[in-house]
Amino acid sequence: MPPPRLREPDAAQARYETLLEVAESIASHRQLATLIADLGRSLKRLVSFDFISLTLIDPKERMVRLHVLETDRQVAVDHPAALPADDSPTFLALESREPYYIPDVAGERRFPIIRDLLATHGIQSYCTLPLYTAQRDLGGLHFGSLQKDSYPPESIEFMQEVARQVALAVDNALSHEAARVYEEQLALERDRLRTLLEINNAVVSCLDSQTLFQTISTSLRLTFGLDYASLLIYDPEVRALRFQMLDFPEGMGAIREDALVPIEGSLAGQVFQTREGRTFGPGEMRTKATQALAREGLLSVCCAPLIFRGDALGTLNVASRQEGFFTPDDVRFFTQVAAQIAIALDNANSYKRIEELNAHLEEEKVYLEDEIRTDNRFEEIIGQSRVLRGVLKQVETVAPTDSTVLICGETGTGKELLARAIHDLSARRQGTFVKLNCAAIPTGLLESEMFGHERGAFTGAIAQRIGRFELAHRGTMFLDEVGEIPIELQTKLLRVLQEREFERLGSSKTIRTDARLVAATNRDLAAMVEAREFRADLYYRINVFPITVPPLRDRREDIPLLVRYFVQQNARRMHKRISTIPTQAMQALTQYDWPGNIRELQNFIERAVIVSAGPALDAPIRELKRAGAKGPAAVTMASAEREAILRALRESGGRVGGDQGAAARLGLKRTTLQAKMRKLGVSAKG
Repeated sequence: MPPPRLREPDAAQARYETLLEVAESIASHRQLATLIADLGRSLKRLVSFDFISLTLIDPKERMVRLHVLETDRQVAVDHPAALPADDSPTFLALESREPYYIPDVAGERRFPIIRDLLATHGIQSYCTLPLYTAQRDLGGLHFGSLQKDSYPPESIEFMQEVARQVALAVDNALSHEAARVYEEQLALERDRLRTLLEINNAVVSCLDSQTLFQTISTSLRLTFGLDYASLLIYDPEVRALRFQMLDFPEGMGAIREDALVPIEGSLAGQVFQTREGRTFGPGEMRTKATQALAREGLLSVCCAPLIFRGDALGTLNVASRQEGFFTPDDVRFFTQVAAQIAIALDNANSYKRIEELNAHLEEEKVYLEDEIRTDNRFEEIIGQSRVLRGVLKQVETVAPTDSTVLICGETGTGKELLARAIHDLSARRQGTFVKLNCAAIPTGLLESEMFGHERGAFTGAIAQRIGRFELAHRGTMFLDEVGEIPIELQTKLLRVLQEREFERLGSSKTIRTDARLVAATNRDLAAMVEAREFRADLYYRINVFPITVPPLRDRREDIPLLVRYFVQQNARRMHKRISTIPTQAMQALTQYDWPGNIRELQNFIERAVIVSAGPALDAPIRELKRAGAKGPAAVTMASAEREAILRALRESGGRVGGDQGAAARLGLKRTTLQAKMRKLGVSAKG
């Protein structure tokens, strides 16, 4: 229904009253939608229209965007969300500062899109009024009617007055909205700057990567409301990304820490390869590599590369269960965060390497001091016999190859000296020579000695301990008495030899080691394999290059050289001057079979130097079993050993082990002395 026609004085008064209502409405509304609704109700008394709408322009893109549309119930105008400037009368009205009036839509030729749109809904007359202020162009106010020629000049003039008022309201509302958006952006920027500051402080103060990530993740979660955060670090050995850290408290278990993520087909893999941050939606989570994300209900993912000094270390990954959660600004922000994390990871890794190196060097220092203290009596291999030269030729052959060596021979033949010679002649000579007597360590502690343990791994593990294989990295690991390794531990040793990796007790972290193995035994390992006391696969693995050390009775021509060497060595240590060795004594020493081999000879000569009062060696040859003799002579040797052990125990106050114990005084290993004591029926208590 058109508004009632009024007399001119009455019409003018109605217009002024309506303009006053418009002004009051403008003052009371900040939202343009409610303003246009109230405006429509006020104008109905004076202006005939079936819809009223407000469009705003984008001068940069020269587009017109529908902002508010109010219609009668009978009319529903589907105005496009945006139109180019040339397809809408809004820009034309703004340029001319005059209304653009279409009295009969059917005859409109200039704007066919608007014509067809209006005609579809039965609109027959249409008027666009420009909205502008002194500062800027805003858009247009539009009226449409189901009747032709609904807007005479006086109505259009009145609508222009209304449009001027509306322009002020639109300008105020847009300024208010811009201020609100600016404040929100400012608040967001403050939050981001605060987060970056917190991350920077964490980078400076946290040297533990796990603590660092937890601090960063908590800060990001509070700022952005994230559901998920993780760090994927590139593992060059498997050529994949590994979950090093994961913060997903509400996860259902589909994503696990330490799991591997392939480079190809994964979201993080794309970012790792391109080195550019990206966001991903549900449509990109359909590959096998991204199924875990979908199962956890994550609908928005943002990945940023961890780059340090030009190298890609991995990716920072954050996610939400809300679709379209991340913006381009978020990508830029998380890329900044990832750069900080990359620096922090490098710092943490460097600190960890330094700590491990310090611990390694400290362990190595103590270990080497112990080696010097206990083994400086074996400075070289003594002998010129043909059989010994053959063994040394084998050592020269195998030493540079880095192959595993098994040294077989009786107790006391010098197997450890040959192992050291192999190390010294190899390319690993600058590395550490680490030895472990498998018979001297209690079975329950042998695994810890080999592979180390974490703090709290078992009762008494009050600190982390580096194992011998880790200590021997890039050096040589000498396992003496390898036949004494328990069968259940042989499997782990086999893995170290085959895969070159192991885990400390109490830890799931795999440690790589590049240690060459030299093993030694006085037992028949082949027979032990037949008796199922030694794993066949381990035996074949360590029996790559076997070397058999001859017993001293098979190289008697070396005995005089060894006797002179041990006499000089012990005399120097005891500050004695012994210049001659009686011929009878040397003959007796050469003819004796030496069942304990070089170690027995060494101990015998030490005892002889102790009892020698003058420049000639006073060797107690009556104690020796003559070559080929049986019975009483052996008893005499056993008695001499028993007497020497009892004397050493008395001098050490009954102590067997330790620097001042009986074993050290006799030059024997603690376990060897204990074995002899059991054999001879000697008690530590006397």
